[in-house]
Amino acid sequence: MPDHFYVYPAYLEKISRAAGRRVPAAEALTDVTAEEIVDAARRLGAKAEVEAERQYPRRFFTYAGRVKVLKRSGIAKAAFLRALAEELRRRRTAGGSG
Repeated sequence: MPDHFYVYPAYLEKISRAAGRRVPAAEALTDVTAEEIVDAARRLGAKAEVEAERQYPRRFFTYAGRVKVLKRSGIAKAAFLRALAEELRRRRTAGGSG
């Protein structure tokens, strides 16, 4: 079993589940970047790095990159994604999105 998992920006965006969203629609965001995900993941205490030239297979026509996150015991990927979306939302409402 790998010691990491991948997070694509599409997982957190306001798109359909069929298009790749992995968080509830109410928690989804717009225009999420891989760099934002790395920053938020690090603030949550995870080790993360950008793989900029990668693309999400369901959205192969865009190169949004992906983020490689080191797994931590006791937290599931789905729970991490929800925490990540909340951290991004908190950061954006605080005025730190740009």
